[in-house]
Amino acid sequence: MNVMAPTWQIRLEAPRDAERVEALSAESFGPGRFAKSAYRLREGVHPVAALSFVAVENEVLRGSVRFWPIRVGGHEELLLGPLAVQSDQRGRGIGIALMQAGIAAAQKGPWRAILLVGDEPYYTKVGFSRLPPGRVKFPGPVDQNRILGLSLKAGELLTLSGQVRRAQIDQPVCAGGAGVG
Repeated sequence: MNVMAPTWQIRLEAPRDAERVEALSAESFGPGRFAKSAYRLREGVHPVAALSFVAVENEVLRGSVRFWPIRVGGHEELLLGPLAVQSDQRGRGIGIALMQAGIAAAQKGPWRAILLVGDEPYYTKVGFSRLPPGRVKFPGPVDQNRILGLSLKAGELLTLSGQVRRAQIDQPVCAGGAGVG
């Protein structure tokens, strides 16, 4: 059996990628994405530049992932997302490779854990697990069974609890439900 090496590269997102990343997110998640709790936590906040990665193949943006600072129970943590891959490129391992790059970079930083709202079977491939319902509380409605976490420091998910809030505001916006902690 021949296993082909990927022909795409994972690299840090550059300022020139921002427009293409936004277009890919719009294509992947549609306009309803802005109403979701995770997006509300991102309003007015810049992603962590050192943890924002893109997958590029022959100058074409194939996928992207960003991580955002959040506060959970008084501690600064990370929120993963959006993770977006071109619809005709899914199944090639691009999303997994993007997350692995981001997680590896995050492990070198001060954060203890990464949270996301997503499909457990997919995200367990890189180590995420479901949090006990009610342990962390997102602003707005969130399916408790889709709140997943990953410890960056040993055992951190065991003690992680509290209200999830934006860690900071980088640009003023009107986002009453997201709060600042």
